[in-house]
Amino acid sequence: MLVLFNKPYGVLSQFTTDGGRWRTLADFIDIPNVYAAGRLDADSEGLLLLTDNGRLQDAISGSRAFMTKTYWAQVEGVATLAHAMRLTRGVMLNDGSAMALTARLLDSAHEPWPRDPPIRVRKSIPDSWIELTLDEGRNRQVRRMTAAVGLPTLRLIRTAIGPWSVSPLAPSELRVMDDDEAFKQLRRS
Repeated sequence: MLVLFNKPYGVLSQFTTDGGRWRTLADFIDIPNVYAAGRLDADSEGLLLLTDNGRLQDAISGSRAFMTKTYWAQVEGVATLAHAMRLTRGVMLNDGSAMALTARLLDSAHEPWPRDPPIRVRKSIPDSWIELTLDEGRNRQVRRMTAAVGLPTLRLIRTAIGPWSVSPLAPSELRVMDDDEAFKQLRRS
């Protein structure tokens, strides 16, 4: 089975606690023997895939898996076309070069759902939204990439992994599909 979960802010991508600082998947998902196929930091939101099928896990997050991931980043400052172009040409991070497959500006009133707690707002500094699609997933990569072009990320939402989208799931909601349907969608992508 494949579980699509809209992970809220402040939730670890694991079922065991880290000592109580963050909530865990166990607070939301009561399905035995499923494990996250990949991860999403506690301070990031959006689509997290879980499965009980080793072949599906490997197809999604294994070393030979080629799975695109799409993110919406609310950044501090006004994102421009020049920023998007720099992100697709590549930026240098401390662990090497990184580039987005695509980067596009989103409408400034783009917030898909309110975050709890809300991001910090500074009246003198505007914020904006940008969408990035990547084919790798290094630690905090999107945040480091936007910072490298002068746009620190305030909020990060993963909206898609391969053929699967977080829409229409609200935060904390999940959808379960059987293995046959999951593999069928994977083959079509």
